[in-house]
Amino acid sequence: MEATKVIVGLGSCGIAAGARKVYDKIAALKDAEKLDFELKKTSCVGMCYREPLVEIIDESGTYLYGDIDEDKAVELIDKHINQHSPIKEYVVHTDLFETIDNTFVDDQVKITLRNCGYIDPESIEDYEARNGYRAIKKIAGMGMSRLDVIQSVLDSGLRGRGGGGFPTGLKWKFANNNKSDEKYIICNADEGDPGAFMDRSVLEGDPHSVVEGMIIGAYAIEATGGVIYCRAEYPLAIKRLEIAIKQAREKGYLGKNILGIQGFNFDMYIKEGAGAFVCGEETALIASVEGKRGMPRKRPPFPAASGLWKKPTNINNVETLANIPWIITNGAKEYAKYGTDKSKGTKVFALAGKIKRSGLVEVPMGMSIREVIFKLGGGIQGDKRFKAVQMGGPSGGCIPEHLADIPIDYDSVNSTGAIMGSGGMVVMDETTCMIDVAKFFLDFTQKESCGKCTFCRIGTKRMLEILTRITEGKGVDGDIEMLEDLSYQIKESSLCGLGQTAPNPVLTTLKYFRDEYEAHINGKKCPAKVCKPLLTYEVDPEKCTGCTVCAKNCPSNCIDGGRKEVHFINQEACIQCGACYSKCKFDAILVN
Repeated sequence: MEATKVIVGLGSCGIAAGARKVYDKIAALKDAEKLDFELKKTSCVGMCYREPLVEIIDESGTYLYGDIDEDKAVELIDKHINQHSPIKEYVVHTDLFETIDNTFVDDQVKITLRNCGYIDPESIEDYEARNGYRAIKKIAGMGMSRLDVIQSVLDSGLRGRGGGGFPTGLKWKFANNNKSDEKYIICNADEGDPGAFMDRSVLEGDPHSVVEGMIIGAYAIEATGGVIYCRAEYPLAIKRLEIAIKQAREKGYLGKNILGIQGFNFDMYIKEGAGAFVCGEETALIASVEGKRGMPRKRPPFPAASGLWKKPTNINNVETLANIPWIITNGAKEYAKYGTDKSKGTKVFALAGKIKRSGLVEVPMGMSIREVIFKLGGGIQGDKRFKAVQMGGPSGGCIPEHLADIPIDYDSVNSTGAIMGSGGMVVMDETTCMIDVAKFFLDFTQKESCGKCTFCRIGTKRMLEILTRITEGKGVDGDIEMLEDLSYQIKESSLCGLGQTAPNPVLTTLKYFRDEYEAHINGKKCPAKVCKPLLTYEVDPEKCTGCTVCAKNCPSNCIDGGRKEVHFINQEACIQCGACYSKCKFDAILVN
């Protein structure tokens, strides 16, 4: 009989929620009471909304416990470990009985995330025990040629998961066709979209899958060197990558004549980026690796012909590379069973915003947006009305509720004006102002512009100024037309993807929520009651109890009325801060 295991999730989400303290508490109890169980670490299982998570595996089954603090950890050890009595009310997932969150796990298909939450990410032995490095061993053992590997990736239908959706096998074929004494493969881990954390979770939870994916890619295109370009804001991911690379080197998966394949000499290192969003673009990323300022250049030549140090270079993102070992091990046909005709496999999404179950999910391509939000995500917080979802981050767009039944695949999402992007899903409800959302994302891209293109550098600034003016109640006739004109000029004239897609959040909100723009400009009202300069606060005399809390918290002293008397707000002195509304316990403040 295997020993009982207690596994604590120590991804960034878990650590932020207090999982490190939970782990230390369990370790202390184990030592003090000389308890007989194996204590292990893992990473994020995707259920971020339930962190800290503790999994206990014993002879009766597997129990995943959520929202565990130090006190609950003591209770778990006492009851589950010592008394062999699981605490059902703390269980968030198990195969033994129904839980409120079972669908979050059971309705997923995990290929990219196959090991996240199941292995110690700092143990190469854990990775190997779950078929890790079997793919590169299969290539070596069966004598698969480089073209055989490329054909397998082509047959799988895998498309780049970084946003563009370009066929991965075709990209490798282009790089393989360019002969050179030096070639490079780069992993783009410069995840910068607000609300996106897919790549970070994979790197923290299963770094070896990315390392193995790069090794296979290097073999396929005859690369001599590899670089993982990871933003410095991901210290835990970088730490675990460093450990994984060192372990792979020690076991002979990196180095000279790898696994006996004569002439296959390959190694890699990590390059930390400074967090520039523009470095997600291939040529800007390459410039940064070379020590230059991260700015895009004109193409052609494409990186496949002239990339890093002017040598042929292939760039794939984290999720793309993590799929590769599974495809080689299980076969292209097995991967192609999932998804749609033109969008094969699965896709990882980061659920954020006004959603009940925020976290990481992996679903087959073709599942509808509504299913992801309501079936896996549990629906909208507070059961408010679902309004829209932002897909593709600052480069994407807002998809309204009435289009939520479209399948999630590249072509369907693109048809809405949004893009699949790397997989961020920011969910919005009826309290969201769509102009405020467009302003948020445009403010981000405007600040992240490298400044090389006039239209991107200046045009996004002008658009942001117009959006800001509209949300302040200073919008005028012609602003909508000006936004549309600037959007198309910027898209057509910018050099790289940042500028070409920066107007998307504005264009999609104009397309689907034009009435909100008109209400802001013509009626000087914010329908969602978000833009404070457009709001008025009034006291409901029927609900006001005269408790004086609103008056005491008003920074401009604009609320009059004595104790147990109906209060009154002086509109001329009101600065629309909303303090009265947030502090009132009797819902006596009306917002218009």
